[in-house]
Amino acid sequence: MPLLSEYAQRKKVRYFLETIPKQARILEVGCGDGWVRDYLRGHGWAHYTGIDLKPPAEIVGDIRQWRHLGLCPESFDVVIAFEVIEHVDCLKDCYDLLRPGGSMMLTTPVPCMDWALKLLEKVGLNQKRTSPHDHLIWVSRTACFERKDVRIVGLMSQWAVLGKRQ
Repeated sequence: MPLLSEYAQRKKVRYFLETIPKQARILEVGCGDGWVRDYLRGHGWAHYTGIDLKPPAEIVGDIRQWRHLGLCPESFDVVIAFEVIEHVDCLKDCYDLLRPGGSMMLTTPVPCMDWALKLLEKVGLNQKRTSPHDHLIWVSRTACFERKDVRIVGLMSQWAVLGKRQ
């Protein structure tokens, strides 16, 4: 794993994952290789579901088709989307799956700094993207969620905890 990606994972564990209550129903969108699942299950969280376009996700499919994949509205306490929303416009779907009072946890590039991430990928310090970044957004401008904490990390990444109003 590239050096910066490994460092970012450790920071995400502390900032995001360690704050989730053990009994929470968690959905991870774009679960990839399963590192979040492995961490959560290995540290006592039992109600985790991962969705991605390919295995090893528990649900293989497109999050925008969640109804057809058997997911129910407002059925998760936490929705996690690390490095996902820049690839696919799925915030409304995540919102619909989140229960009132629940939290959306996400990371995504700062739109004007995506060029720097491409450079870091080329020199092997950051993981390679799996698809184009066609949906770069400023998280602070999202309409449907309540902003609990939105911050810029390392000048290149937005880390956010957003809420669904009760």
